[in-house]
Amino acid sequence: MTHINDNALEHNPQVIAAIRAAIEEDGVAHDVTSLSLVDPSAAITAIILARHPCRTAGANIGKAVMQMVDADLEVEILAPDGSDIGAGDTIMRIKGKAAPILGAERVTLNFMQRMTGIATATKAFVNAVSGTKCQILDTRKTAPGLRLLDKYSVKTGGGTNHRMGLHDMVLIKDNHRKLWRTADQSRLDLAVAAARAKFPGIPVEVEVETLEELESALSASPEWIMLDNMPPALMRQAVAITAGRCKLEASGGIDASTVRVAAETGVDAISLGCLTHSVKAVDLSLEIEV
Repeated sequence: MTHINDNALEHNPQVIAAIRAAIEEDGVAHDVTSLSLVDPSAAITAIILARHPCRTAGANIGKAVMQMVDADLEVEILAPDGSDIGAGDTIMRIKGKAAPILGAERVTLNFMQRMTGIATATKAFVNAVSGTKCQILDTRKTAPGLRLLDKYSVKTGGGTNHRMGLHDMVLIKDNHRKLWRTADQSRLDLAVAAARAKFPGIPVEVEVETLEELESALSASPEWIMLDNMPPALMRQAVAITAGRCKLEASGGIDASTVRVAAETGVDAISLGCLTHSVKAVDLSLEIEV
């Protein structure tokens, strides 16, 4: 599974580039409203607070946005990433010139609201499978350019990162099998062997839809097998057949109302695109204190 350096995310070149692009996109250097109405010398203290309960994520990213706009801003994080806070609780306090704080407000909130939303949603799914051995995995269904932040937010919510991209795990899916040059496309063991021969040392996962496909894949001992859109009864049979010989991931058609049932079949993980592709941003607000 993917490893993200949580402690230095705001220093990652990809993240820095994403922050810079967002600041430029919003025209922060040309905030005509603040330039028209706000005294350039005016100083304020502002806070970012939550409008409802959530699991925080993205505080360091918000701080990085503020200080990229104005390096002299003093930013104090009061609810570090992974904090469970209530409605009205303060996440961050910012002191300094009013104009750059107002200029950075929307970009800061855009990052923090999305990241906190992902962490909060992930935490709810993790809680739903509590007491089972099942992990909650993310997918590659992330916002373009924000994958590191999306996957970090999943980890902050208690989830586990799946592959970062196409480079760090072989995942043999139906379309790959349709295009695979072999006489017998049902021989998933041969597909695993072909992948391992080309890229030794890289973990291999195979998507299966039937127990027959499961048996074929198992004979090559892949690291993971994905059970695609299987009903719970079929998942239980797959778990019994596999008997611990590799890890099993359930995927497809699973939501908050069915995740517990899927976890109780004995699968090792459940992957959920909804954690990142359609997450509801948490409502955060920047308010002036002084």
